[in-house]
Amino acid sequence: MPQILVVEDDIKSAEAIAGVLRDERMDVSLVDNGVQAFLLARDGGFDGIVLDRMLPGGIDGIGVLDMLRNAGVTTPVLILSALSALEERVRGLRAGGDDYLAKPFEPIELAARVTALVRRKRKEDSATTVDAGRVRIDLIARQTWVDGVMVDLQPRELQLLEYLVRRPDRPVTRAMIFEDVWGYRFDARTNVIDVHITRLRRKIERADAPPLIETLRGTGYVYRGHPALES
Repeated sequence: MPQILVVEDDIKSAEAIAGVLRDERMDVSLVDNGVQAFLLARDGGFDGIVLDRMLPGGIDGIGVLDMLRNAGVTTPVLILSALSALEERVRGLRAGGDDYLAKPFEPIELAARVTALVRRKRKEDSATTVDAGRVRIDLIARQTWVDGVMVDLQPRELQLLEYLVRRPDRPVTRAMIFEDVWGYRFDARTNVIDVHITRLRRKIERADAPPLIETLRGTGYVYRGHPALES
């Protein structure tokens, strides 16, 4: 059963949305503020998030979305908003939203859009390859190609690269990498992340091409999904 997080401060609207999704055999969790939404979504486990654009408490829907994407959360998000102007829709999508639905809306359209998001996520989760610009990873064979050329990576290097390419153009901190890839609490005194990034760069980057992994001084790293080059 799909797990959906609904973030809506209006109780009646939240219950109405939850009712529509439950009729579609979805398990719905309700929260009414941005902080709680971020904490729940960051911990994972949801197949989709329905996020109201206007939230109280100083963190609106766009703020929540921005925090989630910067934290590396890739769960698909449908933004709901009474702001239907084109620039608002574009802003929501550029912030990392996967879809945007203006209020008022028909329940059947809401159900269809959330179902589409869930279907897309499950398809991605079941994929056996990851393609991100110049990099392609076969998750079954545990093999990697860069610009069509196979690259020999150690298991940890491959895990690290997969983590980065699944978050293209999204900054990730050293703490995020250490905790998510290594599975340990981050120790600021260690340079293990930097050492592995250096080794990985030597194997996947070319002198005649833009860097795939950029260092964000004082923050961490970001993978740039540049288009594939001719070998």
